[in-house]
Amino acid sequence: MRFVTRYVRLNFIQEITAHPIPTDLDAVRTLAGSPAVLDLFMWLSYRCFSAKSEESVPIFGILGLAAQLGNVEYARPRKFREKLESWLEVIRAMWPECPARIESTGNYLLIRPAAALVENGA
Repeated sequence: MRFVTRYVRLNFIQEITAHPIPTDLDAVRTLAGSPAVLDLFMWLSYRCFSAKSEESVPIFGILGLAAQLGNVEYARPRKFREKLESWLEVIRAMWPECPARIESTGNYLLIRPAAALVENGA
């Protein structure tokens, strides 16, 4: 088991080194005390960076955003949507161009290609 743990850890480090995702490290430091917002910020950084066009991500269901973020504590979809919108507001304060929004029915998060990296001096 120890070998497997070391292999997984080494493989993970190799993957993130080989395939970096541009993100704003100052935002990561700021969000360190808010794990749910940090998870969403990192998820958005990855999904927006890798998106080729606008995408609709289901919010609920086994492949939905709530499941991907591991948020099972919100029993009611309305409560999770409210929380998601509040997290997006925090993210937009640091990443004003964040291209994520909840679509009108509240069932999907719409994202577009973008990078969360804020270049200094650009």
